Amino acid sequence: MRLQGKVAAITGAGSGMGRAMAEMFVAEGARVICADISGHEAAVAKALGANAVATHADVTSTEDVGRMVALAEDRFGRLDILCNNAGTTGPFDVPLHEMDDATFDMLIDVNLRGVFNGMRCGIVSMLRTGGGSIVNTASASGLVGWKGLACYSASKAAVVQLTKSAALDYADQNIRINAVCPGMTWTGLVPWSEGRRVPTDEERSLPHIPLKRWGLDREIAAAALFLASDEASFVTGAALPVDGGYVSG
Repeated sequence: MRLQGKVAAITGAGSGMGRAMAEMFVAEGARVICADISGHEAAVAKALGANAVATHADVTSTEDVGRMVALAEDRFGRLDILCNNAGTTGPFDVPLHEMDDATFDMLIDVNLRGVFNGMRCGIVSMLRTGGGSIVNTASASGLVGWKGLACYSASKAAVVQLTKSAALDYADQNIRINAVCPGMTWTGLVPWSEGRRVPTDEERSLPHIPLKRWGLDREIAAAALFLASDEASFVTGAALPVDGGYVSG
């Protein structure tokens, strides 16, 4: 029970990695606010029982994110852990010169502003209670180049640097800030996944990944669990690749 007595808020908790985080955090003893814009957050929270509460939240809205943090405080008394997981990929394999303004703005708004909004509201809450742990979902593509994803990669690289710099700002106030950097992960953002949580045997192989396969949502959740927990009490400012070796390769 690595999160016994802790209160967590997770954005993007309606599916994929966020849902896996919510499931794993509750199993490890946390009480969890499941936030999402999709409408699936209520079903996830209901399945997890009394230690999970749903809230509809658009992470690009400071007001929505503020209400999420306030809900954690009102319902459970505090906020110990914040996972800024909500994000979007945008189109794949679109050359940079063909990217339109609306898509670029959407990527920055969701992937970067959403994390900024969460950190800003979460840090205020954690300062009142003596500290906490923030885990931001960045990407392996925020650490190295990724063909066809220039603008997405830029938004995630910004999350990595936001994480590293803010970690220094709040290290002396007992707030740890880290990032998990998934690689090719089988979630609903994969167009052909059709909502399935694991690929078929035929779909499983990825020859260009050193470990030769897709990552699974629970593997990303396990990394977030470690960073959120007291087991990582001497870890801050880290950007942890969970990518089957893509960054190293």
